[in-house]
This record gives sequence, structure tokens and C-alpha cells, in this order.
Amino acid sequence: MKQVAVVAADGYSLSAHTFGDAASARAGVLIVPAMGVEQTYYAPFAHWLVERGYFVVTFDYRGMGHSRRGSLRQLKADVYTWVKQDCVALVEYAAGRIAGKPLLWIGHSLGGQVLGLLPNRDKIAAMMTVATGSGYWPENSPPLRRYVWWLWYVVAPLAVPLFGYFPGRRLRKIGDLPAGVMMQWRRWCLNRDYVVGVEGDRVRALYAEVRQPILSLSFTDDEYMSARNVESLHSFYAAAPRELRRIAPSEIGVARIGHFGFFRRKLGEMLWPQAGHWLDAHARG
Repeated sequence: MKQVAVVAADGYSLSAHTFGDAASARAGVLIVPAMGVEQTYYAPFAHWLVERGYFVVTFDYRGMGHSRRGSLRQLKADVYTWVKQDCVALVEYAAGRIAGKPLLWIGHSLGGQVLGLLPNRDKIAAMMTVATGSGYWPENSPPLRRYVWWLWYVVAPLAVPLFGYFPGRRLRKIGDLPAGVMMQWRRWCLNRDYVVGVEGDRVRALYAEVRQPILSLSFTDDEYMSARNVESLHSFYAAAPRELRRIAPSEIGVARIGHFGFFRRKLGEMLWPQAGHWLDAHARG
């Protein structure tokens, strides 16, 4: 594992980590994080992928984890910034390291929602999404619906103007987020068609242009994403070959998986091979 700095087109320096040897790897993998989740969370899975012959890159969006520079009050960024600056830079970096080999995108939650917004997605060979669905709150899983309306209609509209960012750590919700990220995400979550409903026909068309094969891994006990959320989000990728696998904890002999369990090492021996076999098939280009 090696820590590197990747500079976006606007000059912002992003913290990333590389795993494995790019020269000898069969393909590259970019792990694109969930909202409020730091890249260190994905390190066990990245190490496992290296053992299968991959070169892996993880990173933190600007304002998150090791990519946080000073106070979030001064950071002007929304989800578009994370995708069109940060993700673009990481794709260029990873693709440059593997010299023509396939680059695979693994998106956790938000990370699987945004490929349609990526300007240089032609460099991506295939995408695997993990616990990825629409954030439209009336269709969220019941445990989340019980309180998320309070977040969107009361907490966020009051906290963001008051603090100049979303103080998620203090509120024990999601994590600290730039104001622009939180308020754009809020608009998406209040719309039945999520990102394409808010951003309009141009963005809907961008998602419909995605042709990369997609594997969705979701979980019946996900405390955030319902089956309807998952189906709705992946329907935006209308022209892409899609396979949606919804896994129950009982199928792998465990009590719980949830929204975050896939990336935990203790579940890895049961879940990661499903990912590995699919990635191997698409690593051949």
C-alpha cells in the first residue's frame, strides 16, 4: 500500500492509496466511496483484490478523510465537483498507471450512483455497485424512513446555513459534508427520480448512454436501500447490460450484512468471491 497525491484539474490535491503492482496486474480497480465513508474502510477488500492480481486505487473525495484541507465552511463543492473533478482525476491517474489494461469501477452506495455523470467514463470497462440505490426517501428501507424525513425537512435546512457545512459528526448522522454536497444530495433525495429527476433530461440522457456492463450487489437487510431503491437507480443505466443480485444474510450463513458489511473482512470469504469471479471475467477486456 502506498499513499499518493492526485491533483484534480482545478488544482485540488486529493489523497489516494495504491495497492499492488500496476505493471504486473491483470487489470486496475478504482474503488469509489460512499457518502461520508473514508477510503481506509476499503483497504481490506483492496488487499484481497491485489491477491487476485489487480492494481487497486482508493481515494477520499475533497473535504473527506485525508483529502480534507482546513474548514469545510470555505470549501465550495457539490456532488458534481466530486465526480467531474475528483473522480475524473482518479480515473485518469489509475488508467495511466495500468497502460491500456481494463479499468474496473467498484462503487459503494454513492460511488455506484454517479458513473453516468463521469465525463471520462470511456476509460471504464465495467462497473460493480455495492449497496447502491436511489436515495428517494419515501422508498428507503423502513428503518431509515422512520427518521430520514426529519433529516431532509428539518435538520439539514437548519444546520447547513447555521454552520456553513453539514456537521454530521456532531449530529451522529452520515459525517461532516460540504454544504454544496449536502444540499444537492438533499434535492435528489426529495425527488422520485433522484438525480435524473432533479438535473433534467440532459443528465437522464447521459445515464442512458452508459454501455458498460454492471453488476449490482445489494442486501435484503440493508438499513438504507430497499429493493425498490436499487431497481430505480439501476434503471437509469437503461442501455447497460445489468445483473442485479440481492443477497440475504441467511444465504451465506450470517446474521447480518447491511449497508456496510460487504467490505468488512469477516464477511469477505463469503461475499468477495462473488465479486471476484465477475471482475475476473471483465478484466480480460
